[in-house]
Formats: sequence, C-alpha cells, structure tokens
Amino acid sequence: MNAPQKAAVEYTDGPLLVLAGAGSGKTRVITEKIAHLISHKKCEAKHIAAITFTNKSAREMRERVSKRIKSDKTEGLTVSTFHSLGLRFLQIEAHRAKLRRGFSIFDTDDQLGIIKDLSAPGLKNDALQALHGLISQAKNNGLSPDDAFELAKSAREREAANLYDRYQARLQTFNAVDFDDLIRIPLMLLDQDPDLAPAWRERLRYLLVDECQDTNGAQYRLLKHLAGPNGRMTCVGDDDQSIYAWRGAQPENLELMAKDYPNLKVIKLEQNYRCTGRILRSANQLIAKNPHVHLKNLWSQHGDGEPIRIWGCTNNEHEAERVAAEIHYLKQAKEIPWGEFAILFRGNHQSRVLEKALQLLRIPYHLTGGTAFLDRGEVKDTLSWLRVLANPDDDAAFLRAIAAPKREVGGTSIEKLAEMAKNAELSLANAADNIGMIKQLTPRAASGLHEFTSIVHQLRDLSETLTPAELTRKVIEKSGLLAMIRAQCKDEASYLRRKENLEELAQWFEDARGGGPGELAAQLALISNADRGEPGNQVRLMSLHAAKGLEFRVVFLVGLEDGNLPHERSIEEGGLEEERRLMYVGITRAKERLYCSHSAEVKRWGAVEHLLPSRFLDEMPAADCLRDGADPERDIAEKKQRGKAHMDAIAALLGN
Repeated sequence: MNAPQKAAVEYTDGPLLVLAGAGSGKTRVITEKIAHLISHKKCEAKHIAAITFTNKSAREMRERVSKRIKSDKTEGLTVSTFHSLGLRFLQIEAHRAKLRRGFSIFDTDDQLGIIKDLSAPGLKNDALQALHGLISQAKNNGLSPDDAFELAKSAREREAANLYDRYQARLQTFNAVDFDDLIRIPLMLLDQDPDLAPAWRERLRYLLVDECQDTNGAQYRLLKHLAGPNGRMTCVGDDDQSIYAWRGAQPENLELMAKDYPNLKVIKLEQNYRCTGRILRSANQLIAKNPHVHLKNLWSQHGDGEPIRIWGCTNNEHEAERVAAEIHYLKQAKEIPWGEFAILFRGNHQSRVLEKALQLLRIPYHLTGGTAFLDRGEVKDTLSWLRVLANPDDDAAFLRAIAAPKREVGGTSIEKLAEMAKNAELSLANAADNIGMIKQLTPRAASGLHEFTSIVHQLRDLSETLTPAELTRKVIEKSGLLAMIRAQCKDEASYLRRKENLEELAQWFEDARGGGPGELAAQLALISNADRGEPGNQVRLMSLHAAKGLEFRVVFLVGLEDGNLPHERSIEEGGLEEERRLMYVGITRAKERLYCSHSAEVKRWGAVEHLLPSRFLDEMPAADCLRDGADPERDIAEKKQRGKAHMDAIAALLGN
C-alpha cells in the first residue's frame, strides 16, 4: 500500500472520509481496513458492516475479504448493499414496523398496479409513472406522506402526496414494502425510538461505506443513526464520480459530513493504478472545470501512452463502422482480447447501429441493459410463486401465480373471489383456501383454485427442509411452469433457452442455506440485472452510467455531440456539472487507449440534423489529443491499414 492508503487503513480515532480518485485502490483500502479492525483493534467481524451500492460490488468485496482473512475470523461479517442492510433491519424489527414474517418486497410493476388502482380511472401510463416517481422521491428524502404534502409545490406533487398515504396503507394490507421502504422505514423507526439506535450501534460497531457520494438523503440520515455521534465509520467516495442525481444521489452529503462531524479526517487517494498519463491529464483538466470542496489531482507511474484519438465522423453509421474496424484491427495487430474493449454511450438507443457494425465483422459483443433477466416472463412467474409461498397476503403475486399456468380460473371468477375477499377482509390466497367462498364459484373455477392451493400447501411444507435453490427447482417443477413453457415454445431451442433462465435463477441461490421462502423472496427482490455473471470474452456495449466501476484496456466514447453529451436537457437546465462528471467517468474507464468520436449529422424523423462536437472535447488538453487531420500522413497510413484489415475481414466472411 502507498502512504495515504496505509494511513486510511490505520486511522480509527474518529470519522474518516477517504476521497478516492478513479483507479486509486479504494476497494483494497476497505478490505485491508476490515482486516486491520479484526486483527489489531480486536473488533469482532460480527460487529463490522461494509456497505456498497450493488450486490455485485458486495460479492466482490466479500471474496477479497475471504482471501485476506481466515474464514474463522470473518464469521458474522456484514458486507451488503444499503437496501440489503435495510432488509435485515426490517426482518429483525418487523414487529416495530407492523410487518409479519415473510413480508413481500413489491417490484415496480406491483407498485404501478397499486397506483393505477388507487388513481382516477383513465390515467395514462406516463402520468402513473410520474406519480410513482414523486412518491419514490419523497421516500428517498425520508419524508412521510404528511411531510410530502406540506412540502408540495404543485398540484401534481399534492396529488402524489395524497396518493402516497393510501399507497402505503395498501402495502400494509398486503404485508409488503417497496424498495424505497427498505431505507425509509428503518430511518423512521430510528427517528421515533431513541433506544433503538444505541442497540443497533452495539450490534454494528464500525461502518465502512463505499461510493458514499451516491447516498441519497434517507441513506445519509440512516448512516448517521448507525454511526452515532462519535462517527464510528470510514466513508470512501469520489465527488467527481457522482453521476446518479437522477435517482436521488446527493454528492453534497460529502460536504454535510464535514459539518455534522467537525472532527472528520479527510485523506485523499490520488495515485492512479489504472490509466496512462495522457488519459489522466485529460480527466484532470476536464473535471477541474467543476467547482470543488476537496481538490484532487490524479497521477500515475505509467508512461504517457498513446495519444487520445478524437474522430470526426460523417454520421453515426460512419462512426460505428470506424469503431468496429478499429476493434477488429487492434484485436489482430495487438492481440487484445475482445473482453478488453468497451464502447460507451450516453443512452441505450445508441447501441443499435453499433451492434449492426459489430455483427457485420462477426465481433462478439455483450449489450448491458437489454431486457433485464428478472423481467423475463418465466422468471417473474417463478418469483410470484415464491412470493405466494412466503406471504399469503401478497395479492399481486397471487394474481400472477394463479395464471402461470392457467387453471380454468377466468377473470370473472377472480373478480367474484376478490369481491368476497374484500368483504371478508381476507387476501386472495386466503379466500382461495376458504371452502365456503370456493363453493360460490363455478365447479371448473373451484377445481382450478383447489388444485392451485393444494400445490401451494405442498410447496410450503417442503420449504421448511429445502435449500433456496432446491425450493426454486421444486416450484418450477410442481407448479406446472415447465410444462407450460414446453407447450408455449414452437421449437426446442426456445424451450431450452427459457428452461436455462429458470436454472440460472435457481443457481443464484445455490450457496444460500437456511431460511424459508420469505427470506428467499426478499433476496430475489434485491437482485438486479447487473448482478449477473460476467459476459466473458466479448466486446462490452453499455451506457456511461453502467460503466462506473469497470475498466478496459481500450475504450470508445461515442456520440460526443452537444445535445447528447452534455445532454440537451442539462444544457437548458444548468446541469453541466453532472454531465461533465459522466464524461470524466467515461475517460477514466480506459487503461491504455481512449477514442472519442462525434458525428457531423444525424437523421431524426426523416430530416437531417447538423451537430456540433461536445464542448467537453475542447476542455481536454490539446497536447494529449490527436484529432482527425492533425497528422495527415498518419491519417492516410492508418486509413489504408484499417481499410485493408476491414476488407480482409469482409472477404473472409464472404468466403465462408
């Protein structure tokens, strides 16, 4: 470790903020600090919590810790996301939150379903989404429905605040929470009960928080409760990489931390272990245009490396062709593996033309942010069954499970059952178990419901003895889902692909042991598409937001035009600082080679629109960049070289 890293690891006398620049080894600092606390400060692992922002980051950190410290010393160590920690809190304090064991976590579709049901008839999807966003925003700021109404500035915000109160009552009826509640409810309980925070501080005696610049208002307040007035914590972050304001992140929390903890110690990690000198100088000069409370200047012991290439392209098709040809050439000439290339863009819609160019040269690629794995029909069907097993009050899960597969229970029968359930103040699952109610339905519907509830009871009994993975496989088999998929698929390949999706779902829980379907369902709700395994040796296509935390030998930043990056809305609304941070994140993903490209025109709605290069390109040091036309001889030589490689590749494909 270098001197600042070592100082950050060994400092435990008070709250610590580690400002860790891109590629400066922050994960190593957290890992080593956990080892230091256990080995030298005699703090048992069960009293330490390391908090990250993604399940993938938590998994990687856990693996690093296991390699660094003997397993018998890490028993009980918490390495989780904020939301996983919130889930653990609610599972322990369920009675305080008025939740019963096995409560559900509703996903976005479930939430929108409640909002639609509670809203005026005929509201379009955009309006429902807007109301959902305002409720989520209020929760992320730690506001109650009354607080949200008091702070509302518009009719739409007042409408959302009123809806928030009824929405929360409906969740309570379903014995459910949404994703935002995993932070909001623990925070509310800690605010209300002065004895609860000290009890949790005794449970978690030291906190390490990664990416703390991405905390929202509620997360920061929760952190303060758990760290206590003495600030038993190390927070690691980088204000220059705060790019999630659109989902509530507040980089100003780093400034607030200094006010809340006057004895806060700040250590900067400025040595970069990833990038060449030219890439770092470009990143430093660009981000220096933003105002800073804590200035950093990244440096590296690597040499200058290749100049940053700035390409001016005719249009996005020309841009995609140049990118694909360059990747193909570098793969052959420099023997760079496909997996060390990344193409980064502002929005996912930009991927289509790039995919076409890569396909033409048969370059393998992986697109991050396509159809989310957990949004696939067969996966959501399986999750609905698991949720019903865990929580009989989860009506949303019941409605999906009863139709997967269909059991001769039509919409009319479901409506009649729902009416009886409402009058009796029962959930749909409990009503389906009520013989008196079932007899009031048609014989066919009654038979279908009886078959469904019988399977649910069998699976619920099995859940007490099976591992989560075994239970998932048993659900897939016993529910009839696999048979349904077989009947739906017209060919064997489609069937096998969907079957493999279900097996992958089960494999995610292969290592999990203990706990019933309630804990399993809650874990499932916290997994995102980004938590899946690595895509292997393929060129990576992804948005700049998705690329944060990753690194590649060769990076292409495409679509660098004013109106795209920086985005048109940010130019109009004064949001250039975050857009500049987004560009900074893109630049610092590159280890050896960086290409920045822009197009002169684009076709939109049948008309040609002329574009200007991104203003951010002019904020990079000219001495470290090589623009088209700056070295005509080199341009001609490279054009011939790449052109020949491109034609050879196409000829080889045609020959096949």
